[in-house]
Amino acid sequence: MGNQMTEMLKGTLEGIVLALLADRPAYGYEITTLLREQGFSDLAEGTVYALLIRIEQRGFVDVVKVPSEKGPPRKVYSINAQGREQLNEFWTTWKFLTERIERLQDKET
Repeated sequence: MGNQMTEMLKGTLEGIVLALLADRPAYGYEITTLLREQGFSDLAEGTVYALLIRIEQRGFVDVVKVPSEKGPPRKVYSINAQGREQLNEFWTTWKFLTERIERLQDKET
């Protein structure tokens, strides 16, 4: 990913992950895989795990440890009511920003 893409992704990744968790609970590696399937192929696992710690600390997700066939138990993350509020705020902000950016782009063409 280019530097500009990386910087923009930093500001939106939390909302993207919450949107994924709004569909279904998932564990860290699974979230990374889902993001890569959506085209975020250069996203480092460490970035996702650091984000998961932050959203857990901020109270946006509930975490359950589930036994794993290989190795230690997995932490499965599911969005909670506070996380849904945060996700709704993210989508409102996203809509506001994209509308204004598209207006600027339309002026250029």
